[in-house]
Amino acid sequence: MSKKIVGIQSLGVIICILTMLGCSKTTTVVIDNSPAVTGIVSFSKTITPIVTKSCAGSGCHSGSIAPNLSEATAYNAMINGNYINKGVPAESEIYLWITGKRTPAMPLGSANNPSNLNALMLAWIKQGAKNN
Repeated sequence: MSKKIVGIQSLGVIICILTMLGCSKTTTVVIDNSPAVTGIVSFSKTITPIVTKSCAGSGCHSGSIAPNLSEATAYNAMINGNYINKGVPAESEIYLWITGKRTPAMPLGSANNPSNLNALMLAWIKQGAKNN
């Protein structure tokens, strides 16, 4: 009977190891109480449409007020204007403005700020602020 117990225990250990080897997880970035951001945040597909609509589309950051967040210039304006801090992403100027840690909070009017903008922006910066 002891041989059967050892065999069953070994089988259980093997199943457990195989289960763990088959698991994989993408990067999850959780910011405060914001929804989790899982996977790669694309600048062109995710960040640009939000800032174009919420920041440049309002007429504020479309050339008259820095940074120019128009679709064609948003990435260079953020990077070259020192609005992104890759070393300490949560201290990035753009992040401080959109979270309201700099006043006035951007985009002006809470109705203009998509609920996941803060999480997406911070995740994108933490992922290296790539022009992807």
